[in-house]
Amino acid sequence: MNGVGGTRSRANPGGMDVLEVLGHDVRPLRERKPPWFKVPPPGGERYRALTELIRSENLHTVCQEAACPNVGECWERGTATFMILGDTCTRRCGFCNVKTGKPTWNDPLEPARVARSIARMGLRHAVITSVDRDDLPDKGASAFVGVIRQVRRQAPGCQIEVLTPDFQGQEMPLAKVIAERPDVFNHNVEVVPRLYPIARRGSEFKRSCRVLRNACELGEGEVVTKSGLMVGLGETHDEMVEAFAALRSSGVRVLTVGQYLRPSERHLPVVRYWHPDEFVALEQDAYALGFDHVAAGPLVRSSYHADEHVSQPRAGVGPLATE
Repeated sequence: MNGVGGTRSRANPGGMDVLEVLGHDVRPLRERKPPWFKVPPPGGERYRALTELIRSENLHTVCQEAACPNVGECWERGTATFMILGDTCTRRCGFCNVKTGKPTWNDPLEPARVARSIARMGLRHAVITSVDRDDLPDKGASAFVGVIRQVRRQAPGCQIEVLTPDFQGQEMPLAKVIAERPDVFNHNVEVVPRLYPIARRGSEFKRSCRVLRNACELGEGEVVTKSGLMVGLGETHDEMVEAFAALRSSGVRVLTVGQYLRPSERHLPVVRYWHPDEFVALEQDAYALGFDHVAAGPLVRSSYHADEHVSQPRAGVGPLATE
């Protein structure tokens, strides 16, 4: 939500009864999930090394803060999504596991430390995201600019993907980021428009589409635009395809679709788990709309195998550099 105050509830935003929107047939928090959600627990050698590197640099990753189910696989590949501007968000989306409140993080050296870590990891594709910082005059855009410039300087062979908030729809913060020409500009709409009042209070589907359209126009063909959605909150196949069409008409070229997993009892309940075959159907309909690349599956997340979503100038994945 906008600002740093407001409701403390995610499962009942604004005190409303979300079951009036989701229906009463929702999944219990603690139940055995379908077999396609089974993933090995993290703990490999590269995972431990990356954990120590991130800790030593006092950095945050969305992999940890959002409790991503793919953290083990991605970190073993040597890829990670860095979260700048601290770990406290000014909004309170009903599905998100990142903590909310009044942010205090202000570190002008963070861009240099993020870039140094990317260089040490030898990444060919790095994803930079942030919490919403509606408290800042430029909504955090200058921090993205700083990271892009530092990565270009310290890891010039690395492609840069930024996953940004909506900057409250303001055009100047967006223009500052696009002027740095990141390789990929990503802004997730997250859910279908009907679910915004319960899942994304303080955000607007049409505003997010406008952000993506402006990014496409400002990028002048040099910046790939990308967005993503979740299923599992009662949306229908047709609603999803309608949202895909709105994104495609906004210039989005890369699309990701994954299953919502409830982080805790304080978050919105899952209505149902979509079968892998249903994701295949969504992917086929999305390609029919003209997307360049579509990744759809139960465990797909916006940054999951992000290096595969666009063409890469060099082959290979993971930590290619050595100390």
